[in-house]
Amino acid sequence: MARLPGKYNRTHLSPFDNLAQEYDAWFDNEGRLIFSSEVQAFRELLPFLPKPWLEIGVGSGRFAQALGIETGIDPSARLVEMAKKRGINALLGEGEQEFFDEESLGTVFLIVTLCFLDSPLDVLKEANRILMRGGKIVLGLVLEESPWGRFYQLKKVEGHRFYKYATFYRYDDVIRLMAQAGFMNERTVSTLFQSPGEVRDVEESREGYFPDAGFTIIVAGKGKVAAGL
Repeated sequence: MARLPGKYNRTHLSPFDNLAQEYDAWFDNEGRLIFSSEVQAFRELLPFLPKPWLEIGVGSGRFAQALGIETGIDPSARLVEMAKKRGINALLGEGEQEFFDEESLGTVFLIVTLCFLDSPLDVLKEANRILMRGGKIVLGLVLEESPWGRFYQLKKVEGHRFYKYATFYRYDDVIRLMAQAGFMNERTVSTLFQSPGEVRDVEESREGYFPDAGFTIIVAGKGKVAAGL
C-alpha cells in the first residue's frame, strides 16, 4: 500500500475537533460494554479478511487498535493525533480523496462512519478503487430501523452534540448504496440486542440481519462500479 502524493487542505474544521476528548472518553465510560460487544463481533470476522487493512473514519483509533487495523484516515486533526498515539498510521483526510494507490488494500473498514459522511457513495466508490481483487469492505452500522437508531434519531432532533451531524440509513438502503458502488453483500452479523440505557453485559453476536439489533456489521466483496453512477 502506498500513499499518493499530495497534501490534504481542509476547507473547514471537523465538528469532532472540538469534541475529541469527550468522544474518546465515551469508550472508557458509558460506552465500555457497547464497545466490547461490537469489538467481539468484529473479531469473529477478522480471520476471513485479506490484508492490508484500512479504516476510513478511524477517529481516535479505538477500533483500529482493538482490531489490529494498521492504517486509518480521518478529517479531524485532533482525533488523528489520538490515533497516532495508539500506534495507528493515521492520516488526515477524507474518505473520498485519492490517498492510496489503486488495488493496494485488502480490506476497508467504515465503523460508525457512514452516518457522518457528506458523500457516502463517493467514499464507497473510492473504497472500491483502492481495494484489490477479492478485497472486502466492512461496515459497522447503527441502522435507522433499530431501537438504537430510533434512540439516536431522537437525540439528533434534540440537537445532540454528536448525533445532530448524523444521517442514519435503513439496512436495504445500505445494501443498495453498496451495490451502486460496486459491492456485493456476502455476510451480515448483528449484536447489541439490549435496549439503550440497559446494557449490562457483553453480548455474543448473531449471524444475519436482525432489525432489533443495535449494531449491524455488513461484509461485502468488491465488484464493478455500475456505469453512470
